[in-house]
Amino acid sequence: MGSCWVRLILLLLGVLVLPAIVECRVRHYKFNVVTKNMTRLCSTKPIVTVNGKFPGPTLYAREGDTVLVKVANHVKYNVTIHWHGVRQLRTGWADGPAYITQCPIQTGQSFVYNFTIKGQRGTLLWHAHIQWLRATLHGAIVILPKRGVPYPFPKPNKEFVIILAEWWKSDTEAVINEAMSSGLAPNVSDAHTINGHPGSVSACPSEGSYTLPVESGKTYLLRIVNAALNEELFFKIAQHNLTVVEVDATYVKPFQTDTILITPGQTTNVLVTTDRNSGKYLITASTFMETSIVAIDNVTATATVHYSGTLASTPTMLTKPPPQNASSVANRFNNALRSLDSKKYPAMVPKTVDHNLFFTVGLGVNPCPTCTAAAANLSRVVAAVNNVTFVMPNIALLQAHFFNISGVFTTDFPGNPPTPFNYTGTPPANMQTTNGTKVYRLPYNATVQLVLQDTGIIAPETHPVHLHGFNFFIVGRGLGNYNPKKDPKKFNLVDPVERNTLGVPSGGWTALRFRADNPGVWFMHCHLEVHTSWGLKMAFLVDNGKRPSQTLLPPPSDLPQC
Repeated sequence: MGSCWVRLILLLLGVLVLPAIVECRVRHYKFNVVTKNMTRLCSTKPIVTVNGKFPGPTLYAREGDTVLVKVANHVKYNVTIHWHGVRQLRTGWADGPAYITQCPIQTGQSFVYNFTIKGQRGTLLWHAHIQWLRATLHGAIVILPKRGVPYPFPKPNKEFVIILAEWWKSDTEAVINEAMSSGLAPNVSDAHTINGHPGSVSACPSEGSYTLPVESGKTYLLRIVNAALNEELFFKIAQHNLTVVEVDATYVKPFQTDTILITPGQTTNVLVTTDRNSGKYLITASTFMETSIVAIDNVTATATVHYSGTLASTPTMLTKPPPQNASSVANRFNNALRSLDSKKYPAMVPKTVDHNLFFTVGLGVNPCPTCTAAAANLSRVVAAVNNVTFVMPNIALLQAHFFNISGVFTTDFPGNPPTPFNYTGTPPANMQTTNGTKVYRLPYNATVQLVLQDTGIIAPETHPVHLHGFNFFIVGRGLGNYNPKKDPKKFNLVDPVERNTLGVPSGGWTALRFRADNPGVWFMHCHLEVHTSWGLKMAFLVDNGKRPSQTLLPPPSDLPQC
């Protein structure tokens, strides 16, 4: 931990203090997890928050800073916090997924997350990583460049954090618990939100909207975060272009678009030039879902860009969101993403591969004698990776690995589907999966190529997959079944986009590469929370290297116990 002349303590109890004011290498935060009544959609309900805020406070730091966040749990639920996209080099104890790297923080207990931000700058997010608490327990992470280091794009006049999310009128923990006991899919959310507000919706015309105040002739950096549980979203602003400059805290070659696609867990930074003299302009966040079989929340969230000097009574210039199934818009955006690949920020794509893995991701149907819904027919929908539905352990995997506790997990996760079939054709007659707590073991510094293949069991569907502990390069993607002989010839090994969360296309595949240079146990899962609940998750176990700097650090003394 580095020393600093001034210890900056941010309580974030309603007043935002920018740490850029003080030269400091250690950032202290206090996250009080509390319940607060919140009114949305003309109804009031208690929600779980950090410091009473929805969305929660933005965590600010600089590249190279050490961050200490004391999380105190004052609610009836067990809690953990995940720092989504932070590499956590050798500090897997601070990663946050419940029963993977830590046991949860129980009611009345606290835990200090301690990690150093190395080689990262940009926008990420933090969120609860247990059950469905991240519906309201989430916020942004802003990592500023080292002092004196400029952005590799025109300096904006001002920055705004824009958090997209979902809102349920009912308790989300009750929603998923009822679904798991009944065997049926959970109810979808009642609205989307932009910085906590859905905008005017038919169910509640008086609902307030978020307003983005701007001045004409300025350039603004919007740090856009998708914290939604289950919805991929399109984002656009009426009559304004968006210049994309960063995704998932990695710089990209700038390009212009009128619409971005952002999946749960992803972040996108865009520059907006206010080239209008005045006026009010609609912002929309709307659902992207290619299939009509899967139920979605189809309520578009709205906000307003408001130029200074414009009368409140001025009509808002409207924009029409893309159609729900606008695959062409989504593909055009994804295909435009390229790493900046400059001398200062090179794309370090592994050119050789030590482990060539092929994982199917999709749904299945397993028997469920205890399921209560008649429509479930004594079965339940499950999800799986390589036909393995992950079973959560009672002891955190990282603790079991570090302390050599046997019987918690096995290291026989299959590197290929146990039973190959036509993944984008007619589903097999047997749609059952196997259950297990399995990990795939990797030696330190091994290079990995992983192809994720969507399956058409029940319905083809996009899967936003998040890998903890690593960034990866998306070297290829396509529709249909992956062809290991032909498709690698088209891989981009020069400037592929670098991310921590990707979208496996509906009825298609995505190929990624990464280097296993971070010892520990690292979760990989679909960031659609319903699919995570159903078991679409697994973990990589990365062994220690030979040098002390390549070895997992010991756990902190206050690590929660199961």
